[in-house]
Amino acid sequence: MAMKKRITIGLVVLAGVAALVWALRPQPVPVSLSEVRAGAFEETVREEGRTRLRETYTVSAPIAGYLHRVALEEGDAVALGDTLFRLEPLPTPALDARSREQARENLAAARSRLQSAEANLENLRAEARFAESEYRRHQELFDRGAVSATEMERMETMRDRARSAVRAGESAVEVARSEIESARVVLDIASGQMPESEADTLSVRSPAEGVVLERYRCCEGTIGAGEPVLVVGDLDDLEVQVDLLSMDAVRVVPGMRVRLTDWGRDAKLDATVRRVQPFGFTKISALGVDEQRVPVILDLDAVEARLAGLAVGYRVEAEFLLWEGDDVLQVPTSALFRDRGEWSVFVVEDGRAEPRRVEVGRRSGFTTQILEGLEAGERVVTRPGDRVQAGTRVVEN
Repeated sequence: MAMKKRITIGLVVLAGVAALVWALRPQPVPVSLSEVRAGAFEETVREEGRTRLRETYTVSAPIAGYLHRVALEEGDAVALGDTLFRLEPLPTPALDARSREQARENLAAARSRLQSAEANLENLRAEARFAESEYRRHQELFDRGAVSATEMERMETMRDRARSAVRAGESAVEVARSEIESARVVLDIASGQMPESEADTLSVRSPAEGVVLERYRCCEGTIGAGEPVLVVGDLDDLEVQVDLLSMDAVRVVPGMRVRLTDWGRDAKLDATVRRVQPFGFTKISALGVDEQRVPVILDLDAVEARLAGLAVGYRVEAEFLLWEGDDVLQVPTSALFRDRGEWSVFVVEDGRAEPRRVEVGRRSGFTTQILEGLEAGERVVTRPGDRVQAGTRVVEN
């Protein structure tokens, strides 16, 4: 009996020790795993862009005047040569009582000068007629030899002077009439009303076919020369401007393919790089960091863009296709880490994480190309933490 009791106690102790060892042994670390695969790979650069028009036309008032009400609104279609708005000359300010009385006196004085000029013209015409008759009479005497050549020349000079005096008198009469008309106009507009002769309006026409993009003035009123009224543009000239980081812009060339996404619809649009601007500018990021940006201009199909709902000033995501491959070995970028200055990954072998040196190539977003060190089908740990070391038992989370 004593022997059986000792054996039973020994077995219980061994079972307790085994349970304790099992409880205290390291548990597998839960991790996320990803399979190394070979497939299509694209090296891309993503950046936010905005749509704009290649050419816009700001239509301004060509002269200072009075603007009629602008009926066109944003989005209204216009054709080449359509009237956009109308202008008319500004009315003359009304005169005060003193100025009106002076205008009346000026009109009376102008009429007196006209009468004087007309009377003087009559005298000059009479003298001209007398000089003409004297010239003809001396011409007959000269033909018979009764008058000398010198006398004949003197009479011819008198006739020519009389004719010139008549022409000068006629001009003086026209000047006097103009002064009367000017004085009458000043008096007629004393109330500030515009004369009918100046009531013609100036029509400003559209320089291009398109739509109204902006309207600076809508209501009638005075306007200065050069003041903008409308902005007109053709939606078929739609393009995209993307401000890339300078380190990315140096890898972009004209003709490169670009995909446009995330403007509010699930569709994708194809675009191409038309021009990389030869200048950059400094932009402060949301984190307060100075960034050197370079504008890149993209061409896209205007019809497809319009069907997709794009218009001027829309935000889009532009994905530049820098490089493409069909059978490229790749892993998630989050699986990579630096070990003694070299890139490594944890490969799962027999339930344990084993570090392995790899040679990386191109990167695209969350994926990196693997040149050496891995084979398709192997599984690697993504986002390994401090708990994963060489030989650590792991289990897929």
